[in-house]
Amino acid sequence: MVTGAQVRLLRQKLAEGKTQEAAAAAADMSVRSARKWARGAMPSSRATPRTWRTREDPLAAHWACDVVPMLEADTEGRLQATTILELLIERYPAVYAEHHLRTLQRRMRDWRALCGPDKEVFFPQEHPPGREGQLDFCHATELGVTIRGELFVHLLFEFILSFSGWRSVSIAFSETFEALVSGFQTALWALGGCPEVVRHDNLSAATHELKSGRGRELTARWRHVLEHYSVTSTRIRPGKANENGVAEKGHHKLKTAVEQALFLRGSCDFASREEYEHFLQGVVSKLNQRCQTKLEEERLHLRTLPAAALPAYTKYRIKVRRWSTVRVRGKIYSVPSRLIGHTVDVRVFAEQIEVYYGTVLVESMPRICSKETCRIDYRHVIWSLVTKPGAFARYRFREELFPSITFRRAYDALCEARGERADIEYVRILHLAASTMESDVERALEELLKRSEDFDYLAVKTLAAPEPLSVPALSVPAVPDLKIYDELLAGGAR
Repeated sequence: MVTGAQVRLLRQKLAEGKTQEAAAAAADMSVRSARKWARGAMPSSRATPRTWRTREDPLAAHWACDVVPMLEADTEGRLQATTILELLIERYPAVYAEHHLRTLQRRMRDWRALCGPDKEVFFPQEHPPGREGQLDFCHATELGVTIRGELFVHLLFEFILSFSGWRSVSIAFSETFEALVSGFQTALWALGGCPEVVRHDNLSAATHELKSGRGRELTARWRHVLEHYSVTSTRIRPGKANENGVAEKGHHKLKTAVEQALFLRGSCDFASREEYEHFLQGVVSKLNQRCQTKLEEERLHLRTLPAAALPAYTKYRIKVRRWSTVRVRGKIYSVPSRLIGHTVDVRVFAEQIEVYYGTVLVESMPRICSKETCRIDYRHVIWSLVTKPGAFARYRFREELFPSITFRRAYDALCEARGERADIEYVRILHLAASTMESDVERALEELLKRSEDFDYLAVKTLAAPEPLSVPALSVPAVPDLKIYDELLAGGAR
């Protein structure tokens, strides 16, 4: 039987000017066959499809009565061949076995192509320049980045122009409103313009669920941000991530690029968060270089920015409770005790909290973005706690009063050696750390723990903050008597 490869070789040789006999010999066919295949259709187009079976159908006895009803009931096409085969083996153990799986898979594939339910159709979209930008958060902890050996748990906020593919990426720790506004405004001001539409999913930072059950609506705060930049918002349907396809595909490209860059770097560990951010922006810059031509075209269609950006924080007026704490967005933070009873202004940023009394900034602290519920600074409460150390034993936020693992180990050692007296000794040590240098006290505790000896507050103070040596006071006359030197010289002193 002559194959298509032989015919192609025959015609190639004839086109090169070879005789029919030489071309036939090169194609390994007879001269008669060469005359037949020198022109016309190829063998594959002349072949008729086979309509007969070469072996008996192993599913013939039970396909129509057992398998087809299950496939017809599976309107979503989720039923797998392995599941059906297990059922057939259970019903007819003498007929079916594991080696029938491939046959069943082919039969199910063909049946679904001819008689199965319709599948969802995806429609490719055309994005006019300057019309749309998509934004979303994505998890980035899976990249395995570490800061000084500790896993860096974080998210990435990504804003992407749908036409050009230009992107802006920021580090975030939770999908808060402040992180959303900060990342969004950073992107717009780096871009130098605004698209007409911003598309995003139904994240809680930008939308809220309507009580009437009619879906989700934009929050007033996010609507105010969009109005400030004269941008409209479109949202995807819940569970339809493909409707935010530019952002979803952008996440995949970004993570792939970061993974490859980390591989070339040879390490996922960074000395600081700033070093990691510099590395990340380098990867983003390389991705943006690929779309410079389309970006220049898109910039011609962007809207102008307003005169200034909006504040990237949310402001609250809160009264400081008698526990020297404020409750902000369900989290508890300590503040200086002198503010107890006063009303303060709290500014909540994406990553920090600022406390103002009037216009004066009195305290700044990291924002809680994890499952933790409180952040207590022992320096805010220790001055009262040292006067009533008995409160330490059942203090609600006692675990927050261990600045490091060394202090925790020291307290455990005091409990073993001092019993109930341990609370008093530890509170005094904590007071010493607040009134001197915490690092000096910590080094003293490490030294005492290494000795494996019992210690108390005085032992720690002796190492961390010893009493200054007393220097005797000397009385020197205001005007020295020079006659003394004359007497020394007269006596032959040298």
